[in-house]
Amino acid sequence: MGANTSQVNDLSQNPSLGSLVGTEAISENDPFWNQLISFTFTSPTSSRDSKLLEEAVIPLAKILIENNPRTGNFGALVKIFLGRTKELKISTECQDQLFIWQAHNALFMIRCLLKVFVREMSEEELHMQFSYQERAPGSSETGSEDLLEELICNLVHLIVEVPLLDITYSILFEAVTTLLVLLSYQLFHKEILRDGIIYKYLMLGKCVDLTSRLVKTLLYNFIRQEKCPPPVTHIFESQSEGGGLLYGLASGVASGLWTVFTLGGAGSKLSPDQEQQPLPLPNQSLLLLLVLANLSDGPDWPNPYRQAIKSFKNTQDTSSIPSPNPHAFQINFNSLYTALCDQQRSDQATLLLYILLHQNTNVRTYVLSRTDTENLVMPILDILYHVEDRNSHHVYMALIILLILTEDDTFNRSIHEVMLKNITWYTERSLTEISLGSLLILVVIRTIQFNMTRTRDKYLHTNCLAALANMSAQFRCLHQYAAQRIISLFALLSKKHNKVLEQATQSLRGPMGSEGNAALPDYVSLTVFAVFLFNNVHYLTFTK
Repeated sequence: MGANTSQVNDLSQNPSLGSLVGTEAISENDPFWNQLISFTFTSPTSSRDSKLLEEAVIPLAKILIENNPRTGNFGALVKIFLGRTKELKISTECQDQLFIWQAHNALFMIRCLLKVFVREMSEEELHMQFSYQERAPGSSETGSEDLLEELICNLVHLIVEVPLLDITYSILFEAVTTLLVLLSYQLFHKEILRDGIIYKYLMLGKCVDLTSRLVKTLLYNFIRQEKCPPPVTHIFESQSEGGGLLYGLASGVASGLWTVFTLGGAGSKLSPDQEQQPLPLPNQSLLLLLVLANLSDGPDWPNPYRQAIKSFKNTQDTSSIPSPNPHAFQINFNSLYTALCDQQRSDQATLLLYILLHQNTNVRTYVLSRTDTENLVMPILDILYHVEDRNSHHVYMALIILLILTEDDTFNRSIHEVMLKNITWYTERSLTEISLGSLLILVVIRTIQFNMTRTRDKYLHTNCLAALANMSAQFRCLHQYAAQRIISLFALLSKKHNKVLEQATQSLRGPMGSEGNAALPDYVSLTVFAVFLFNNVHYLTFTK
């Protein structure tokens, strides 16, 4: 594992962390906390580095789980962070990098510990870990305070109120990631969690009033695609020969943590694979948005985050009709459309596009009204064309998006008017000039043929043929190669249909063959689609 392993393993020997997880309670007013959160690091940028750090944190977190009921040190750490978030917006406006730096460090430690807590204990037990802070000597008596809910609300406030700048990028990333960690309880349960503590805080708690702002902020984080700023190493360099306060804190107080938390950090070069990875904050914001949108509705209340996603409008929409949804808001559809076109290489961006097209009529109407639909359709076709390199979920989502788009006759007509040149990624045949509609047909038919020879998924067949059937009535001026592939597909499906009919006939003459009868409906359904398609395009295929 190299140097990283030995450095990470040194975490267990760090005296500050040893005091945090130890048996002695530490007052919230103790200078220890200022020393503990005065270290420099860059959050891990790869899954490998994150795993190394997590493995090093696990034994420390387990010791804390055992000792925290007597010390309340975890609750004290949370309160230290909450105390700093109250002034975080002002600190940003004043460019107080020291304050932001320490708040970020505190949240990073909380997030690392929570990740282990979530895996090791139930939500009820996690809730108790927050309540133990009352037992720490010197802490204020706040018996009625729910520290877990306070943390969640503060994270939401932080995300929606603190502007995205170079100096706030890391703490915003940690806030989004911490919410994802808290919501990860669903990963450890087969049944849908509707009664969980964290679920109720987000669906019915104090932060529900910020639903529209949270959804809007997460969307804009995705739209902006801000890159992670370069490590601010100059902040920790001495400004004079004697060194400044910040340099003294970083190098003197917590020098033992310096080398531990620089995984993928200052001065390190990203590999080509890492450079292709999604940007940290936009990717985490998108994941959090999708998780919130897919929380199940309660027995007496709908999911407010899904309601916000379903009802937001374009900033250029001047309609005076108020939205009946209290969580409705406006966003720039042009920027959203551009981001969706550019980011379809990730399955989470494709899932967002599907949700918006399926549930938000404003977005669907806007997308179908665009005159540059090729910018959106081409990335979707690229997913289907490279089906062998994509996971099945990504392929299905891309195909369903095509189904939604092809339900619109205007879209089906317009794609045959868009001419494309030199499609380099289509390798079966050189396509110097072809319409978007013809290319769509070729890619869908190729997906069908790949499925017939490799995956043999009947639902994929049905959806592909349904997309072709949707378009068939509007076929115009097809490329000769596309026309040829349509006829070849019909011939292939006809042969399969006849073969199954023969098997069914033979089984009827003798004992009932379960295998032949079970296969018949699948191939009949395929042939029904093929016959419908053939009846619609038999004439149009050969005419201008």
